[in-house]
Parts: sequence; structure tokens; C-alpha cells
Amino acid sequence: MSELEVETKVAVEKTEDSVEEVKSEEAVEEKSKNQPETKKEGPEKWGIAHIYSSYNNTIIHMTDLTGAETVSISSGGVHVNADRYESSPFAAMKAANAVVDSTRTKGFTGFHIRVRAVGGVGSRVPGPGAQAAIRALARGGFKIGRIDDVTPIPHDTTRKKGGKRGRRV
Repeated sequence: MSELEVETKVAVEKTEDSVEEVKSEEAVEEKSKNQPETKKEGPEKWGIAHIYSSYNNTIIHMTDLTGAETVSISSGGVHVNADRYESSPFAAMKAANAVVDSTRTKGFTGFHIRVRAVGGVGSRVPGPGAQAAIRALARGGFKIGRIDDVTPIPHDTTRKKGGKRGRRV
């Protein structure tokens, strides 16, 4: 064998190896295309949605888990023109959607809900906007943990306004 023939055999062997390597890379790419893509996200970020609902307004306040840092806040009065519509379910839904949009941009994935009515000597029943706000938050695409009622209820109660004989009409 001459030197020329030896060099060509080596070249052929090298090209066959490179062809096999290329084929194996293509197979890996095809396998990765067939597998479903999983989103690579960081750890889940949870917060607390404080919903204060009275018969005059609905306020939705998103905080972090400690409750110390405000993430987003909105009320029904910001989204409607007349005072009488501040506590309506429509206004509460608009406020919840505003909070959802700003919270999503900050990376939150889930939250716990705390519903509060007036309480004390006032009404212990949440206003009409509470349920609409909870539904709007649930439709926002977040995971929902607990839903708690945190209405303040006095154990010894203070006197209601109006005096001894009550409110005279």
C-alpha cells in the first residue's frame, strides 16, 4: 500500500465516524421535539388577597405571605362613576381584575383569600361585592389556597350609636 492509499482510508474512516455523530445528534433533536415541553419556572410565589366588602365599597388588597408588603391594591370606587355603584359586584370584579393583572406581572402564582366584613357593631355579613371579587380572582389563573373569614367580632361589644331609646325617625 502506498502512502496515498493509507491517507484515503483514514479519511474515509473519519468521515464515517462524523456521519454517525451527526445522525446521533439528529436523533437526540427528534426525541426532544417529540417530548412535551415543560415550563421551567422558579419556585411558587404565594400571597394573600385581603377583600374588605361593606355595603358602601369593596377593597381588594394583595400582599405577600407576611402581610407586610403591599403587592397591589384596588377598590370598587376607582372603576365606577357613581357612589352608589362602588359596592356593586361589577365594580368588585373590575377591581379584582386590576389586582390580578398587576400581581401576575410581579411573579405570583397563588394566594390565600381573607374576606372581611365591617364587623364590630356593624354588619357581620360581607357586602355584595365579596363573592364577585372571589370569582374574578379565581378566574385570573392563580392557585387558591385557603378562604378565611376574618371579620372582627367583639366578645364584649361596645354600645351601638343612637342612645338609650335608639334612633328616632
